[in-house]
Amino acid sequence: MPAPVPVWDPAQYLRHADHRTRPFTDLLARIPDLPEGPRPPRIADLGCGPGNVTALLADRWPTAHITGYDNSPEMLDKAVTDHQGPTPGGGRLDFAHADVRTWTPDEPYDLIVSNATLQWVPGHADRFADWIAALRPGGTFAFQVPGNFSAPSHRLMRDLAGSARWRDRLADTLRHEDAVLAPEAYLERLTGLGCTADVWETTYLHLLTGEDPVLDWLKGTGLRPVLTALGDDPAALEEFLDEYRTALREAYPAGPHGTPFPFRRIFAVAVKKTAGK
Repeated sequence: MPAPVPVWDPAQYLRHADHRTRPFTDLLARIPDLPEGPRPPRIADLGCGPGNVTALLADRWPTAHITGYDNSPEMLDKAVTDHQGPTPGGGRLDFAHADVRTWTPDEPYDLIVSNATLQWVPGHADRFADWIAALRPGGTFAFQVPGNFSAPSHRLMRDLAGSARWRDRLADTLRHEDAVLAPEAYLERLTGLGCTADVWETTYLHLLTGEDPVLDWLKGTGLRPVLTALGDDPAALEEFLDEYRTALREAYPAGPHGTPFPFRRIFAVAVKKTAGK
């Protein structure tokens, strides 16, 4: 039986919005100017979530028509409520349901961007060709994904889910290290598709505050499959969380000013070559 599709909680996700936004702003800073043309820029955000970072695209390209795509009704409702409509610079921001696994552009785009989404899409690199083909010459495909699947936060989660107590209910629920490619593999894929690519990695050292902040962070993202799979059994869910909480406290001890939480991320900015270049 396939694992259930994770149910997302926008409020939980946004509890750490300041730290989660930083990688997107770093990605955005490396995206070059978009191709000039007779119409405003057309931009797609794949996996827009609650729309808070999608809105930052309108700050960079005020006249653009920007569409955020997501397959979570909860996230889309939050995005539409908080961000949809005309933008101050004369552009427009809207949101639509789409599955990134099958989304195929039906018009030319100047920028296709994805923030911390592709790790949820098995075989996502196989979709790059379709997306880049839909870019105008000189357009950009840019994304960032977590590169921390070997970190204690994820390893402990997988070990617990695979233990005798939980494997019958949680087997094949969680992602493994092959959820993303190595930076070198992304570079090879993107250059092979006719792009000039800039690929890099960064390890952020987030200082989290509050009680069990690493668990709180993961409840908004990586732990969603477990929360969904055990959602109909509150007692079992609390038992799992108690075990996981104890392991996280040992792996990420609190310091005098908060809990340090290292988080590696992989970035790529690929510019489609123009004719003759």
